[in-house]
Amino acid sequence: MMQHDKDTAQQQVDRKTMTSGTDPSVTVIDARTLFGSAREIGIEHEGALYRLKITRQGKLILNK
Repeated sequence: MMQHDKDTAQQQVDRKTMTSGTDPSVTVIDARTLFGSAREIGIEHEGALYRLKITRQGKLILNK
């Protein structure tokens, strides 16, 4: 992904980020903001790539 695309995606996430009603220390991001029209996204964490998928049943699965 190009830097411009990353910046744009981050701005979209920032605009839609809200605080959870139950725990103010938890940031809540709507899955539609992360996925857009995709069914799978990659998340890089500490040098490892994780895949977050939406299943046919609408559930989320995170794989390393």
